[in-house]
Order: sequence, then C-alpha cells, then structure tokens
Amino acid sequence: MDSVIAFIGCGNMGSSLIGGLIADGVSPGRLRGADTDPAQCERVRERFGIAAGTDSTAAASGAQVVVLAVKPQVARATVTGMAEVLRRERPVLLSIAAGIRLESLRAWVGADIPMVRAMPNTPALIRAGAAALYAGPGTKEEHRERAESILRAVGAVVWLDDEDLMDAVTALSGSGPAYFFRMIEALEEAAVELGLSRESARLLTLETALGAARMAMESRLEPAALRRQVTSPGGTTERALGVLEEGGFAALLGKALTAARDRSRELAEILKEE
Repeated sequence: MDSVIAFIGCGNMGSSLIGGLIADGVSPGRLRGADTDPAQCERVRERFGIAAGTDSTAAASGAQVVVLAVKPQVARATVTGMAEVLRRERPVLLSIAAGIRLESLRAWVGADIPMVRAMPNTPALIRAGAAALYAGPGTKEEHRERAESILRAVGAVVWLDDEDLMDAVTALSGSGPAYFFRMIEALEEAAVELGLSRESARLLTLETALGAARMAMESRLEPAALRRQVTSPGGTTERALGVLEEGGFAALLGKALTAARDRSRELAEILKEE
C-alpha cells in the first residue's frame, strides 16, 4: 500500500516538497496538508489538489509519514499537539524544522517513534536542492527510504551518521546559497565598474556561475583540476586568482563556515531550552 504523507506546515519548503512529489508522479490523494493559516491551506488546495486544513492532528491521523515543516519557534507546540496520534500510530516523523534535534522531538512526542531529521536548502523551491538526512535510533531501512524519497523529489540527498554534523551542513548547504548570491552580486558590481552595462554584467555573471556549476557536476575531474585547466601560466585567470589568494579567499570561506556552524549550535541550544 502506498504511503500517505502529511505535511504539517505548508509554507515555501512544505509546498516545494508537495510540488516535487506530485511532479514525480505521486498521487495528490496520498498527500495531506495542515497549516495554521487558512489562506495558505486554500492556496495549497487550489495549486496541488490535495486535502489541507488547519487541524494538524487530523492531517497526521492515518499517515505513514508526517513531515514537520513549521518554523522552529512553533515546533514544540505543534508536535505536542499531535503527540497522542504520533504515539498511537507511530508514523515516520520527518523533521525539516531547522535546529530542532531528535532528542527534543522524542521528548515532545513522549515516545521513541521512527524519526529522521533533514536539512534542505532553498533551491529545493526549484527542485535543485541539496539535503542532508540523519536517522534516529530504531529507524528502519524502510523508514529511511520513505524519508529519502520525499527529499529526493526536490534535489540531491546525502545521509549523515552523526547528528552533530547537521550544524556543518547548515553552514555549508543550508546557508550556502546566500554565499553564492553574494559572490554573484559582487562580480556583477565589479563588472559594471569595469564598464559593462548592468544587463550584460548580470547575464554574463549568471551564465558563468551556471556553467561552472554544471561543469563541476558533470566532469569526472576534481574542481582543482578544472581550475587548472582554465588557468594559463602568466594569463588573466592566474592574475585574478592570485589576488583572491593574497586576500585569504580560502581561509575567509573557512572562517565563514565555522561562524555559521557555531551559530547553528547556539540556536539549537536556545531552541532546546525553550
């Protein structure tokens, strides 16, 4: 029997997962939604043709997978409100609520049920996401497969064997799109300063970023080898890369990821205390 999947929280990420599953051929009849905003429920019903309402417990009842896609600040109230049905029916609880550790979820549910924690990122909105997953103790292979199939509908998936690594994932792929957006922004501004029109600078920057990413994805070569291929001795690329290295480019990125990871840990402790 095909699994019924309930999405608790139908905002951007929840909606992107619903849309990705339907695009993958999952019947809307297998999907349910719940959101505290009646207008959002209406949008989900109209866009995807799934049942959606404001009652999280009703949505979770009878589901084999419950996707927790609410803001971290309301995760505790949301989970405790559904705790009775979660304990009774023991679905897979797939949490994409940032910073909420599985120990907190277990405490709020009041029982050891199958749990998977996931960290997706915003490109999931266009089905180009990257997500890391961690399965809690007692989560069987069939539970892992159900969770993975949901995240895989909107991008790439990797599994972690240590939940503590989720903070590093948050720093890399969770926050990572902003780093690339900032680099695109800076390159565009620099190109305009060199005399290119805004329109030309933006197009060339975006296509260069896209092309480089595709080459890195599709090539068998490591990024360092690809870099060397386009870096002629004494040429323009070598000169530009030299300036970046003189400015501590690699070290600065390392410091940035470390700062993001540390902040992720701090926020997790704050959410745990709340």
